Amino acid sequence: MAGADGRRPIVVGVDPDPSKRLALAWAADEADRRRLPLRLVHAQGVPTGGYRSGETRPSWEEWNQALHELGDQVLKEAVAFVRSRHPEVEVSTLLAEGEPAWVLRQEARGAALVVVGSWHLSRRREMSSSSVILPLTAHAPCPVAVVPEPEHVTQQPAYFVVGIDGSPHAAAAVDVAFEEAALRGAHLRALYVWHPPLLGVLDEDAAVRECRRVLSETVAGRTATYPDVELHHEVVRGHPVQVLAEASEHALGLVVGTRGRGGFTGMLLGSVSQGVLHHAGCPVITVPA
Repeated sequence: MAGADGRRPIVVGVDPDPSKRLALAWAADEADRRRLPLRLVHAQGVPTGGYRSGETRPSWEEWNQALHELGDQVLKEAVAFVRSRHPEVEVSTLLAEGEPAWVLRQEARGAALVVVGSWHLSRRREMSSSSVILPLTAHAPCPVAVVPEPEHVTQQPAYFVVGIDGSPHAAAAVDVAFEEAALRGAHLRALYVWHPPLLGVLDEDAAVRECRRVLSETVAGRTATYPDVELHHEVVRGHPVQVLAEASEHALGLVVGTRGRGGFTGMLLGSVSQGVLHHAGCPVITVPA
């Protein structure tokens, strides 16, 4: 799916509700920062009663036609929104049949980044959102950005947060976090969250020193590549989901690996990744190893 110049696009899932433009706006801004093309994807699943109109008879052909007309209109409005925000961004569209999670996973194979929205207005809406987000973040071969809220600039200097645990996924997340911070001229907070085991440890000071060593090794070398990014790294005691969620409240974004060192074989999305997707107060980027 890379363009003629070899650039992989940023793919964004387009919501049919025009009032939900946060993910689309974030993706358009990101495409502009990275000088990458933007691919707008609207996936149509099985027709539901929500698409029925008084003029549409309940035949499969007419239901399908109504869905295609609606999808075309959704994409036209999304293109107009992007071009009004960033006229220079190269835009393409895809109207696809299939479940959104499956369609976006297919598109992720040739993408630099996939962007989706998330909202927490109700339990039903949250479950619907998770049916797309969790399978996508677990299986996508590229980073996935989940945008529940705008980037926060309530604290200065503005900063990104990255969670580190010494796993290969965390190392990949650090690379993405440095790049995102550099693109915005922001600082970077690298957090190693130490969660003491239930039975405790014999030497807590030694355990914290080991955390600091792993943290330092994980970020080593990146400052030379990104000399303009001011790095702050900390070891924080607590539950990883709670600490990272609190750190995200005033952050431009939070970056985590899809799995950590404690992941079980066969578990494609770690518990910390799942937790921050539900509780973070800013855009979250999950990064596969």
